[in-house]
Amino acid sequence: MTTPTFDFMGKRRYAVVFSVILIILSIGELALNGLNLGLDFTGGTMVELGFDNEVDAEEVRSVLNENGFVNGTVQYFGSNRDILIRVPPQADIDQSTMGDSIFQTMQAAYDGVSLRQSNFVGPAVGQELTEDGGLALLAALIVVMLYILVRFTKQFSIGAVVALAHDVVVVLGFFALFNWTFDLTVLAALLAVIGYSLNDTIVVSDRIRENFRKIRKRTPVEVINESLNQILGRTLVTSMTTLFVLLALLFAGGEVIRGFALALSIGVVVGTYSSIYVAANMLLALNISREDLLVPEVEKEENPEGTYP
Repeated sequence: MTTPTFDFMGKRRYAVVFSVILIILSIGELALNGLNLGLDFTGGTMVELGFDNEVDAEEVRSVLNENGFVNGTVQYFGSNRDILIRVPPQADIDQSTMGDSIFQTMQAAYDGVSLRQSNFVGPAVGQELTEDGGLALLAALIVVMLYILVRFTKQFSIGAVVALAHDVVVVLGFFALFNWTFDLTVLAALLAVIGYSLNDTIVVSDRIRENFRKIRKRTPVEVINESLNQILGRTLVTSMTTLFVLLALLFAGGEVIRGFALALSIGVVVGTYSSIYVAANMLLALNISREDLLVPEVEKEENPEGTYP
């Protein structure tokens, strides 16, 4: 099979501009709008109801507000007869029985209402999950940096962490932009994105290191270009097969894992891009050279007989 000859690094400046724009937009959305945190993090009550007839979500929201359940969110859950209601803690309502109160309110307003499930998460638990989730992401990035530092060099370590941070911020930016619910399943997807992107980055880094040691009298740009072309087929096949599975989960897996599949689908696309452009760009920005990757020769001491041990 003929190795492609795409000039990846020739377009690296455009990639830098594109990545910077993505990061700025993502951080801007996170700062201005923030994440639409699910009840896992904020605390509150989630009630899933089934109706015999189709109902209007806005009308359901109005009924909730009229009965004192304010600042809640109402969305369809699969069809126009399935409603998912999320209500944050209310000052004058017993939180442990709020799910039953919401169900009784809906029974009084509509005929043929059935309770599918009702869950309550306390605010203390939500705050703890928020802190633990942030620490988990930070710990993952630190461990990745140490691992790459030991296995490769500091240039590869910095490049890998920058690429992973790029992926996480962009995925969060998409959730902030479209106001998608961020819950524990999405947090799990972010950790999975870190693992997937790390695997891709290690494959790219390993081939770059191998070619730097093997190829002489070539510039770093040429060596990195050749390395990226050599692993392009493997990268695309892995990414596409993973993406096909995630898209199947996204469209046929149901509402429960939709956020997970959505976050991971975005992460796979962004992670494939970052392993090629962000991580490799960082190597050039940090002035990687062949001398940085050569295996140091161990000097052998001559023994008294004049021969080497």
